[in-house]
Amino acid sequence: MVTVLSGGTKTGEESGPADPRRRNTPVLVGFTAVTNLADGVVKMALPVLATRLTGSPAEVTAVSLTLTLPWLLVALHIGVLVDRFDRRLLLWGANGARLAATAWLTASATGGGLTLGTLLAAGAVLGVADVLASTSASALVPAAVPEERREGANAWMVGAETVAQEFAGPFVGGLLLAAGTGIALGATSVAYALAALALLLLVGRFRAPAPAPDAVAVPVNARIAEGMRFLWHDRVLRTLSLIVAVLAAVWGAWLALMPLYARQAMELGPREYGIVLSALGVGGLVGAMAVTRVNRLLGARWAMFADLVGTALMVALPALTTDIRAVAAGAFLGGMGGTLWTVNARTLTQRVVPDEMLGRYNAAARLFSFGAMPLGAALVGLLAEWGGTRLAFGVFALAVAVTPVPFLRNVTPSALRAFHAR
Repeated sequence: MVTVLSGGTKTGEESGPADPRRRNTPVLVGFTAVTNLADGVVKMALPVLATRLTGSPAEVTAVSLTLTLPWLLVALHIGVLVDRFDRRLLLWGANGARLAATAWLTASATGGGLTLGTLLAAGAVLGVADVLASTSASALVPAAVPEERREGANAWMVGAETVAQEFAGPFVGGLLLAAGTGIALGATSVAYALAALALLLLVGRFRAPAPAPDAVAVPVNARIAEGMRFLWHDRVLRTLSLIVAVLAAVWGAWLALMPLYARQAMELGPREYGIVLSALGVGGLVGAMAVTRVNRLLGARWAMFADLVGTALMVALPALTTDIRAVAAGAFLGGMGGTLWTVNARTLTQRVVPDEMLGRYNAAARLFSFGAMPLGAALVGLLAEWGGTRLAFGVFALAVAVTPVPFLRNVTPSALRAFHAR
């Protein structure tokens, strides 16, 4: 095996105890925690600010959409960018854009000039920056972390993402907004600036290998097609991506419908509903802390299979009962399973995807997941309108129930052994 100098490039030696890249893990985990905490505050704050400017549901939803729509519009092109340039520089660029957008929002809010157009424009900048940062950070990990430590690094990074963005971020955002709009937005600017400074502590080279001097220039669309073909022509990677699309649609549906279901069917107040959402975040944290032990006990294949069970229960239990304990338990299992899947999938792909393809592969793979979430949210709304919330949850539970068949047929022990032998 090799010391990885830039992504997946391998030499012939294991990293030794003096490998300076061993200190990169806490830097990456800290960067992930701080930026995702700020992202969680932003995702909570922007729609709230929009409600102060307009009473139109469509306009408020449009502000939220600017934060996620870039995954459908620019993710593949950003993947090409990540495979051409230094990934740490791209992270600095993403955080610089975030800092500029939040500083603009802060100035507009404190100066009394905040408009819906300002929120839409700033949200679009923040959405594109999120795509760039997420794709760059994921592609940077193989260059930053020795292979034998990647599972642990991925576990801590996924745990930081889950807790900071989905759990702590909205909570902190609510407290900061209560203290004042300028304070909330100014705090996110400080967080992005501190995260950018932390990247100075990374050790290594973070650019994909440059093409040969005599190599023929490849158009951007052709490079995007290369990444898509690489994903699609590998049976295991194709299967994982298609299953992730189903799981992500289910998560999008659950997150979209649960607030209404909790209020109308379960008759929960804000505090009780917060318990259900907290169970999701706690499950994700437990999964991050337990993934190494679970992998040793069950193997990565069955750890990922556990996510299929957990996600199915997450949407099946609301279809069967309104008991808060059961629904919260389902949310816990869904959050835990999601982390087990994400950590193992990242570690697997970082091993087998060539470094010069990591940006495009990660962008294509995330297009399946992040692109499916709004589709799931839209579909569950239509189903609930037509047949009720329990039927809607039940349909999505059935969708997850069919995923074990392709998973067990294609993600076989022999296929995984072949991956590890590459």
